[in-house]
Amino acid sequence: MIRTRFTEEFGVEHPVVQGGMQWVGRAPLVAAVANSGALGFITALTQPTPEDLAKEIARCRELTDRPFGVNLTILPAITPPPYAEYRQAIIDAGVPIVETAGSNPIEHLEHFHTHGIKVIHKCTSVRHAVKAESLGVDAVSIDGFECAGHPGEDDIPGLVLIPAAADRLSIPMLASGGFADARGLVAALALGADGINMGTRFMATVESGIHQNVKDRLVEAGERDTQLIFRQLRNTSRVADNAVSREVVERLNDGAAFEDVRELVAGARGVGVYESGDLDAGIWSAGMVQGLINDIPTCDELVTRIVREAAGIIRNRLGGALVEPAPVAAG
Repeated sequence: MIRTRFTEEFGVEHPVVQGGMQWVGRAPLVAAVANSGALGFITALTQPTPEDLAKEIARCRELTDRPFGVNLTILPAITPPPYAEYRQAIIDAGVPIVETAGSNPIEHLEHFHTHGIKVIHKCTSVRHAVKAESLGVDAVSIDGFECAGHPGEDDIPGLVLIPAAADRLSIPMLASGGFADARGLVAALALGADGINMGTRFMATVESGIHQNVKDRLVEAGERDTQLIFRQLRNTSRVADNAVSREVVERLNDGAAFEDVRELVAGARGVGVYESGDLDAGIWSAGMVQGLINDIPTCDELVTRIVREAAGIIRNRLGGALVEPAPVAAG
């Protein structure tokens, strides 16, 4: 076992987390992650209504008796979801841990803390992580430029971002973006993190509810097979390289506005990829870490392997590199 501040303060066995993923973070995957001893998150806004979220939480409880959480991503919108109602569904269900992402979580933080719910806030920069700590979150998850989804606009990779954040924070920190195996976990711990948060890697597992074609593509793809869309709009998102993402990039490079590509990036098209297996049906998220994904294990096999091999690296490879200096002869 590998014990860190995160495992001790959040009551999980292993310092491995499956963060929220739109259309992917559903009960069967989350329960399988929890049963492996890691921490999984149901994605609240994947559920059409707060009532559906309550049902999904109950469904997850039928599949595991271990801790799991809910992700609540807060984004600006012309017609925002009923965040307060989703929040209340989480509270009423007695969920012990929430992962917030997107905008400032202050509106929700007091409500969660009043009910004893720990909050992990996902950030893409040191300054946002420091701000989140000042607001009172219990931990942060910091996303390097390698991540799927929104990496922010600073383009700082994890090798710099993680230790820079560790130098400024006193609360537990998860490293996100680019993690798939034991080497990544050991590296994250060495850089000052207390665990790792994986998204793309958990997509390619047996219990992940996405179409097999998508899982097979994640195994087949290399680290260069992603696209950064919306750079011109300063709302960058890393997605899988396909016909649609290439068209979006090309149009925006040619001066198109968001309205000109809205139909291409519609969420309904994206979820269609996961359901139909048509890899060019829409935009779907994938991180550069797909270049490190070589199989489709169960969640238990994946987490067990990561923790076992990480312990071996720490004990044997790194421990074996330590050599006592030879004594210097007197005179």
